[in-house]
Amino acid sequence: MKIEIWSDFACPFCYIGKARFEEALRSFTHKDKVEVVYKAYQLNPQAPKVMTGTAYEAFAKSHGTTIEQAKERFKTFTQNAKQAGLTYNYDILQMTNTFDAHRIAKWANTLKKEDALTSRLMKAYFTEGKNLADYNTLATLAEEVGLSKEQALLILHKNEYKDQVKEEQQEARQIGVQGVPFFVLNRKYGISGAQQTAYFKQALEQIWAEENPLQTLDHQDENQACDHDECGF
Repeated sequence: MKIEIWSDFACPFCYIGKARFEEALRSFTHKDKVEVVYKAYQLNPQAPKVMTGTAYEAFAKSHGTTIEQAKERFKTFTQNAKQAGLTYNYDILQMTNTFDAHRIAKWANTLKKEDALTSRLMKAYFTEGKNLADYNTLATLAEEVGLSKEQALLILHKNEYKDQVKEEQQEARQIGVQGVPFFVLNRKYGISGAQQTAYFKQALEQIWAEENPLQTLDHQDENQACDHDECGF
């Protein structure tokens, strides 16, 4: 089973959705047969590399709301995150561009570290208030999950993996992704949003049952079973 997940490190529901999906996957009997692939998506490609002011001010300006309304919105995000076992600190959060973070994640994928780095980047953004557009910050976070800091810096400065990030964003548009997180299961079903863990569990079971129908073994006693004609009233 292959599951592709389009998400952005700066998306509050992407972090929540990842936590809920992973909880469902941990309890899935056939989890060792599931391939999870992360795909790049940017909620705000025009976001700056350095934020001025506070996250409340930045959100209010970009969404045409008041600072108080922004705070109420963030409060909802924070409450949802807490229920998923996550901590959001909007007082220190830096709303910055995530394109370079996606580039370093694509490199991490070649070393089977994208899942770990994705979690680390999301925690750095939402919990620790890190600037995910800063090269030194990204390289340090990559090092924390077992990657080379020097190699990470080299990749960032050489602008590598930018084409792959753009291709994955274009792919999202082609298949109709209008918001994230967006989960694509076996290129057959799409799940939009940070659904509850139980919903993800149900989806995993459904897809597995469809792809692996129950097969009846041959047996000798052909007549030792009831159907409507044989045993029905």
